[in-house]
Amino acid sequence: MEKDLMCEEIRCEHLVQDQWIDFRRSAYRFPDGRIFEPYYSYTRRDYAVIVASDEAGSFLCVRQFRQGIRQVTTEFPAGGIERKDGEACTLEQALTAAQRELREETGYVSDRWTHLLTVPSQATLSDNYAWIFRAENCRPAAEQKLDEMELLDVLKYTPAEIEEMIASGRFQQAVHVAAWLLACRRA
Repeated sequence: MEKDLMCEEIRCEHLVQDQWIDFRRSAYRFPDGRIFEPYYSYTRRDYAVIVASDEAGSFLCVRQFRQGIRQVTTEFPAGGIERKDGEACTLEQALTAAQRELREETGYVSDRWTHLLTVPSQATLSDNYAWIFRAENCRPAAEQKLDEMELLDVLKYTPAEIEEMIASGRFQQAVHVAAWLLACRRA
């Protein structure tokens, strides 16, 4: 049945290709022979999202400027997963990245990690994945160690406050909302 829906990429031009993104213009052949072009897509690094709570049950969030929507957003700690080009990401690599990002962005660490789900980040346009984790009983262990391109504040919220932010559109990252819902289902 999937064979009837599969399209074949017949041409691909890399418009921008660097360490951050591979932006492509492609042509696809549908199963009935029709050609669709141009179709734009991109490759970026997989990344980890961490639904982290401290020992008191408050949830650690970060506030930072997001260039795509030109707004400051509230979201969970998250960050890219380091891997070699063409290499598929493993659960171990994703967990290592999640632990690193939690510590770098918030200064917190946890000994209690659960992998909740791995999901395509934006399946229509991109081939990267979001690895979603739950980190419980987080405790402060160090100062923030932000990347040169990061500027963020760490805030703590109750579950009710996160629910209210989601309902009012103030918790805007779709994958982070999904992460919250998954974490709540597993509680």
